[in-house]
Amino acid sequence: MDRKEGGMSEETTQTWLVERSYGQTEDLVTLVYATKDGKRHVKQQLSHQMLFDKEITAGRTVQVDRLERVADEATHERYHEEAVRMVENHDPDEAV
Repeated sequence: MDRKEGGMSEETTQTWLVERSYGQTEDLVTLVYATKDGKRHVKQQLSHQMLFDKEITAGRTVQVDRLERVADEATHERYHEEAVRMVENHDPDEAV
């Protein structure tokens, strides 16, 4: 596997938006993108203001090193089902 300076992997994979949740005060939004199989995910937290300044897309290409394993089977299945739905209904760069 090729490595960049700093030890980060250059390998990337396609992920799909599977969850969007709001914090207790709704000032913080958490976006979860998962692989199509639902086994790995990456979270991104944005302030409510940043959410309006940034286009949220159905898919995102991320470095494999940034992905975390999904801890439990129920979440894995939910992420898989939602990722498949996103793949079937949206292009990766489509705003959602």
